[in-house]
Amino acid sequence: MTKILDDAEDFAATALAGFANVYSRYVHLVRGGVIRSTKVPRGKVSVIVGGGSGHYPAFAGYVGPGMADAAVAGEIFASPSTAAIARVCRKANHGGGILLGFGNYAGDVLNFGVAAERLKAEGIDVRIVTVTDDVASAPADRHIQRRGIAGDFTVFKIAGAAAEAGMPLAEVERVTRHANARTTSLGVAFGGCTLPGSREPLFTVPAGRMAIGLGIHGEPGIQERDLVSATELSTLLVSTLLKERPAGGKRAAVLLNGLGATKYEELFVLWNAVEKTLRSHDVEIVRAEAGELVTSLDMQGCSLTITWLDDELERLWLAPCDTPVFRRGETFRTEKIDITPKDEDEAPAYPPSSEASRQDAACLAGLFNVIVDALEKNEQELGLMDAHAGDGDHGQGMRRGATAAKKAIHAAVESGAGAKSALAVAGDAWADRAGGTSGAIWGLLLRSWSGAFSDTDRLNASAIARGARAAADDVTRIGGAKIGDKTLVDALLPFVGTLEKNISEGQSLSKAWNDAASAAQTAAEATAPLSPRLGRARPLAERSIGHPDPGAISLALIAKVIGTRISEQAQQALSI
Repeated sequence: MTKILDDAEDFAATALAGFANVYSRYVHLVRGGVIRSTKVPRGKVSVIVGGGSGHYPAFAGYVGPGMADAAVAGEIFASPSTAAIARVCRKANHGGGILLGFGNYAGDVLNFGVAAERLKAEGIDVRIVTVTDDVASAPADRHIQRRGIAGDFTVFKIAGAAAEAGMPLAEVERVTRHANARTTSLGVAFGGCTLPGSREPLFTVPAGRMAIGLGIHGEPGIQERDLVSATELSTLLVSTLLKERPAGGKRAAVLLNGLGATKYEELFVLWNAVEKTLRSHDVEIVRAEAGELVTSLDMQGCSLTITWLDDELERLWLAPCDTPVFRRGETFRTEKIDITPKDEDEAPAYPPSSEASRQDAACLAGLFNVIVDALEKNEQELGLMDAHAGDGDHGQGMRRGATAAKKAIHAAVESGAGAKSALAVAGDAWADRAGGTSGAIWGLLLRSWSGAFSDTDRLNASAIARGARAAADDVTRIGGAKIGDKTLVDALLPFVGTLEKNISEGQSLSKAWNDAASAAQTAAEATAPLSPRLGRARPLAERSIGHPDPGAISLALIAKVIGTRISEQAQQALSI
């Protein structure tokens, strides 16, 4: 349990600031992450890694010569926002293109994917490699669907070495994908982790038992077994990973990783058994590592990672590096650079707007008042719903994102923004503050919706329907979800379809919207018997069955309160 803190909501940001202060010889703090504080050759490929906080030393601890050029940090166990990723990438771009590396989680895939699209539109060549090493989260024939756990470390070490050696972006991408394809991991937990400010862990393991196949975001294992000896545990871990030994695989980088609350001495005891078991299977171990390199707050447990090496991967695995948490080989000669911070929080400048559009923007801002009220009232219920197969933070994340969006859109209205700009800035603020999958989706949804609006023309029902369709198309295209996957999309698509149909038939906005909200509610409730096929809940599908998807429920809730507000405004207009 985290005991040293001031405000739990600021824990991640405060911890990152403290890290950057201690290790200023390596990193410089920027909003949303850290970048190298030493000179980097112009034209070098930038390896930028990231994900949620709570995994230290991943990911900020990897920044330094021979490894990463920057790290982006989200809230605890939540993906960094699109805006944060793009911002850090711009600051760490050295002209050779950018390789983005992160674990395969829905929120990260969305946020890094959208950020990459924005950067490419700015003329920056960006490649993405997701780490997919967790054998417990999907079978070998669906390797691409696996989560990224401690394999992040070995894959990013190899990627950083490739970039440091001066390889061009296409080659850095190739070798990183190759390393990921030859990396597998399996973890066990003896006790769950506790979020800062919480009194109870995200999950518990009965005395004398261990959870197999945990996730590093506080997800419980996919099964439980009786606690066994170090020798028996090593047999379980090694034998499982050796099932995916590639043809000719002989030499391997091996990492025995602690998850946050397992003593190093315990890891060393286990290592003796692991090393003996590997050698009995004719595995040649190349520079083994044991320690905490990818953690999960204070989770009790460990994981074993094997990366099968060829000559190229072995050279890069053994290459020098110098970071706050991991050093290998010769000392790098570095030159400190002066970084002049810019005012990143200065008020944005908005395009010219008409009085009519400014009035529409004010109406949109009023909708966020009722959205925040509804999410605050339902925060606990949404969190409990999410806890069945997730980490229980959906209600908190939705409330946090909506509150930031409310603040941003009211500020935009005060600055004279029109409807299009006001809704876009609300979406960016939602994503930036909420983080995670829901933050990514709602940020994308609102920004895409705003594209059908104008800062000069009056808002009408037709534009609202077009925006809804654009939002649905972008969310499904980038997120990859479809009806039946047990996600927000199960409620979003019925909502949009009903709204489009009713408006095309000439119904009033009030009637069309409320019918669509009812369709969303019915569809959200119908997700209860489904088994999730995407996102963090997928490896724990059985725990989710019988409970509706929290993302679908929260979307239906928001649609309902907006519909009530539209009806009230329509009634007021008639009475006038």
